[in-house]
Amino acid sequence: MTTMTEADALAGMRDALGLLKDREQVAERLLDSSAKHSFDPDKELDWHAPFEEGKWFWPPELVSLYGTPLWRRMSEEQRIQLSQHEAAALASLGIWFELILMQLLVRHVYDKAATSAHVRYALTEIEDECRHSKMFARLISRGDTPWYPVAPVHHNLGRLFKTVSTTPGSFTATLLGEEVLDWMQRLTFPDERVQPLIRGVTRIHVVEEARHVRYAREELRRQMVTAPRWSQEFTRLTSGEFARVFSVAFINPQVYENVGLNKKEAMAQVKASGHRREVMQSGAKKLTDFLDDIGVLRGVGRQMWRSSGLLA
Repeated sequence: MTTMTEADALAGMRDALGLLKDREQVAERLLDSSAKHSFDPDKELDWHAPFEEGKWFWPPELVSLYGTPLWRRMSEEQRIQLSQHEAAALASLGIWFELILMQLLVRHVYDKAATSAHVRYALTEIEDECRHSKMFARLISRGDTPWYPVAPVHHNLGRLFKTVSTTPGSFTATLLGEEVLDWMQRLTFPDERVQPLIRGVTRIHVVEEARHVRYAREELRRQMVTAPRWSQEFTRLTSGEFARVFSVAFINPQVYENVGLNKKEAMAQVKASGHRREVMQSGAKKLTDFLDDIGVLRGVGRQMWRSSGLLA
């Protein structure tokens, strides 16, 4: 006669096999999509075309100072210049984040079968992220802007996070870095007010990041079911802290000085801006709804997300 313990073990094995089968099926579909819809930015984009006079480098509504008293005092030329520097700062942030992501993905697959579709897709995603980082670096070099590294404290926190993060924590952070920028870029690439090169860069990134988001979401959903309780709790805390770091790092204060503005005044007005708060919460809405659904936004972690300004 089969005992309850044996029955539970058999049910657990069936569930685990089902999750592995689902993981492989998702990865196979993503590999197929990658084969059909991947781009070489060096060949796809016209890097030598001059920038068009009067066009933005980021939609004005997404520029950090939009709608503030300082914005109303700025000339149109200065506003466009700020959009260019903020686009460069976001590209710099994207490179920092993608370097962390690539290391997290390597850690994730280190002890898994290299022949699995799940691992092969992770390696494909790393290929994508390498191209994206090079694309962002070339975009920064193409414009009249500097490289905008994150603050040293965030740089070192990133070093710590990629060393100690659990698997569900890694995928939560992955989604945070990808989905807010993805929301902004989906507004950018069809916007004819924006420079063609920026639109081309964001179009490529949106198409390829859609696969990365699917991969991370499906794996995180599985992890929040199978991970031990301590790991789930650790994920809630680390994701809340990463949300706070990300929301601060999203704006590089040096952009204001580089376009002739007072840095302290600009930062104070951004902090007080209801429009900016709405933009950031709108960008994070799909992600926070998903994280809430799978049990990440609970307890102290949820409070940390609220303090980041990304969760209403």
